[in-house]
Amino acid sequence: MPLPVRSIRLGNEASRELEKNLWNDRYVPGKMSTNGATTSVSVRYRGGHTRSYSKKSYEVVRANQAFHYNAEYDDPSMIRNALSFAFFPMLGVPAPRTKHVMLMVNDEPKGVYLEIEGVGRRFFTNRKIGASSLFYAINNRADFGLISSESDRPKRSLLAGYEHRFGSNGEKAKLSSFIRGVNTLRGARVEAFIRSRLDVDNYLRWLAGAVLTGNYDGFEQNYAIYRSGKTGKLRMIPWDYEGTWGRNCYGRIVESDLVNVEGYNALTSKLMKFPSVRRQYRSILEYALNGPFTEKRLLPVAERMMGKIAPYMKDDGSRKWLYRDFIGEPNVIRNYIRERREIVKEEIYGVLGNV
Repeated sequence: MPLPVRSIRLGNEASRELEKNLWNDRYVPGKMSTNGATTSVSVRYRGGHTRSYSKKSYEVVRANQAFHYNAEYDDPSMIRNALSFAFFPMLGVPAPRTKHVMLMVNDEPKGVYLEIEGVGRRFFTNRKIGASSLFYAINNRADFGLISSESDRPKRSLLAGYEHRFGSNGEKAKLSSFIRGVNTLRGARVEAFIRSRLDVDNYLRWLAGAVLTGNYDGFEQNYAIYRSGKTGKLRMIPWDYEGTWGRNCYGRIVESDLVNVEGYNALTSKLMKFPSVRRQYRSILEYALNGPFTEKRLLPVAERMMGKIAPYMKDDGSRKWLYRDFIGEPNVIRNYIRERREIVKEEIYGVLGNV
């Protein structure tokens, strides 16, 4: 079955403006054809270091919903984000939907891209999830701490590292209050405080997903946090999982023990002091090792994704990686899962065993 085609058309002025604004987030107007229908859209480049690459990624807003078109330039498999976002719902954590597509810009074929559903109001509406606020964790200052890791001084704002996407200004105060309480309260008071304001089960499942996939950059940034309209508690959504399944965000193969089983941020460090939370987290990891995080469950998903794009990858000369690198990726992912399972098993009964 052929891949869907997404065709973007930009005028001359919009094209010039897009190139001029490479490193900022201003949108330019355009048109996009999808499934035979054409609509007005706003377009910008997206990403961090990837904006300097020859094959760039885009964000497109159409009908008040954002979609990301990732070149996945550093990932030879082109499925690490997609596989991660297929894995998180197996743990009970909502994640963006993905689809591989062929992208055209002004009739120029750009090759295979990964279309990723943006996390915004429509994300929650489509899942019948009530959300009172949404924040993006856009850099490593979103570590739930009081001290900046860059200066070793108190942060000027406890929301440093966050981008407020929707919700009243009072929601900013609530998130700041939560971060302050996590770091200043002590003993039984802090555990009760956290449980009253954070969906701990959701948080630990999100944490398990980041730990199992090996996303080193996923604990202090690259997540979305929202406040449930139903419970009033904060909940987590994963974002940007290209550096996973045995490779980092630059595509280099890394050791399967790169990520500690407890992850890295101030909130997790505080939670792991409580025996009840450690037991709960250990139970979630055991569940994952007995089901979702297995070769039997994940390899067919990975191979199905790669099978759909394989014919296109063979002829895509815009890629950083050769086709032989692409067809070898199932083994890289398989070896990672195998090794990671053994490492996490050992740490469950070592690091987390004393509860």
